[in-house]
Amino acid sequence: MRHQVSPSETAAARTDDFFRSRLDQMIEMRHPLSRLAEVMPWQALESELSGVLPPTPAGAGRPALPLRMIIGLLYLKHAYNLSDEQVCARWLENPYWQFFCGEVIFQTRFPCDPSSLTRFRHRLGEAGVEALLAQTIEAAKDLRAVKRADLEQIVIDSTVQEKAVAYPTDSRLLEIARHKLVKAAKAEGIVLRQSYARIGPALKFKAGRYAHAKQFKRMRRTLKSQRTLLGRLIRELQRKANDEQRQRLAVLLERAKRIRSQKLKDKNKLYALHAPEVECIGKGKARQPYEFGVKVGIAVAAKKGLVIGARSFPGNPYDGDTLEEHLEQTAILTGVAPKTAIVDLGYRGRQPEHITILHRGKKKTLTPPQIRLLKRRQAVEPTIGHLKDGHRMRRCFLKGQMGDALNVVLAAAGYNIRWLMRWIAFSWAQILSLLISHWRAARAATEHQQQSNQLQATMA
Repeated sequence: MRHQVSPSETAAARTDDFFRSRLDQMIEMRHPLSRLAEVMPWQALESELSGVLPPTPAGAGRPALPLRMIIGLLYLKHAYNLSDEQVCARWLENPYWQFFCGEVIFQTRFPCDPSSLTRFRHRLGEAGVEALLAQTIEAAKDLRAVKRADLEQIVIDSTVQEKAVAYPTDSRLLEIARHKLVKAAKAEGIVLRQSYARIGPALKFKAGRYAHAKQFKRMRRTLKSQRTLLGRLIRELQRKANDEQRQRLAVLLERAKRIRSQKLKDKNKLYALHAPEVECIGKGKARQPYEFGVKVGIAVAAKKGLVIGARSFPGNPYDGDTLEEHLEQTAILTGVAPKTAIVDLGYRGRQPEHITILHRGKKKTLTPPQIRLLKRRQAVEPTIGHLKDGHRMRRCFLKGQMGDALNVVLAAAGYNIRWLMRWIAFSWAQILSLLISHWRAARAATEHQQQSNQLQATMA
């Protein structure tokens, strides 16, 4: 099946010379990515995003990049676990990726600057990336990979999306705050009496050695010295800075004071100077007692494994309190109100209306079909593993709480792209095997008929 060329693509192809090849003549159109490019509802996605994106003022610069190209790059970035720079470089070399992004002729230049993807993500916002996820679900419906009944039974689980920060020990946080204050003072032209550039790192290493040797009294004494040095710098900056400089340094000074005053086991600590949204979350893992990031929830179709809901929950809320938001998002993205939600014991104590909640805490009251359905709860665990290891949800490199929210939804969209490609390849293999079996049966019948004819001729 050849790619159906639109009038705009035809006009673009006429202006090209004879030495450049069309992509649909270079690639195999039965490739899963080629078939997915034809199935994806690009026009519906562009019309939906046109209402989400803020309008560009007239005369504000050069024309915007094609929506399909940027959307395709975001899909491919999270489908193949690449950075913004890597996805642009791979796009330049891969004709299948160019075809997926709407190109007609093979391109030899970068599609855009990698920073354009960052700005486009900010313009999309959480509603825009949820539209990207919703269209992957619509593509699965169009391919008949999922049915309406499959979307009525969902599995929900929570996990932690870690932030790209170093392990937040108190001694390291104090040293980073000192270093940032000295750097900011130099940028503002403020001359400090002493920067402690030699003794600050030495105290950090000393505290680390004391902690390793479990000499906690010495470690606390070293931390007290670091707090003293940081307090001197904060007070000196406040004395020497004028009103404008204090206004520019207000955020840094406030965070440095917060790091200086927090104790070893305080709640609501600041775990990263550049990322105040980071939280300490304990999920009961023996190999990793504490994770530093944000809690996220994932919802998948119980019998298919397609991701039909993903969102972040700042503030580390109780899992049961996130259930209503999960169900609301799933109903919006799929267009189907879920009837049964399969959860673990972390969601106990919450019972939304008009939906059945299954968990092993009330196994005695379940019917045999519900008990069989409850065994599908573990199906969400490998999906979470794939989202983390293969689709950039292991660590979030995007900035702020908005970056956390965007990354988890885009990771789910990238997972669905790979899920659809696998389904297309499997369905095509099934069709091919069916055709081969029919051909073999017809050939065997023909040979059998020829043998009977020969036998009749011999007997005559």
